[in-house]
Amino acid sequence: MTPSLTSRNAAAALALALGSIIAVSATTSVAQPAETEKCFGVSLKGKNDCAAGPGTTCAGTSKVDFQANAWRLVPKGTCEKTASPTSSTGFGQLKEFVAKKA
Repeated sequence: MTPSLTSRNAAAALALALGSIIAVSATTSVAQPAETEKCFGVSLKGKNDCAAGPGTTCAGTSKVDFQANAWRLVPKGTCEKTASPTSSTGFGQLKEFVAKKA
């Protein structure tokens, strides 16, 4: 017995959909550019690139300016020279940190 035309169309549509999902997945997991680094504590509220702590989903979800567990991609070598009033050093950090008390 041969599959009906509707079954073939459904199978073809499914194959195309899966191919599209795989293609989108491949493009969204692009590696961090080599000339940049993650810098914690330098992004403004809602302007982080990712990692904004519990209860957040990722990019653009930081709740306050200079959030210590939210990072932004910056040119390599500039993070620890970028001002961060929440950092104990006064500058961005290459790793998540605990914000200093005001």
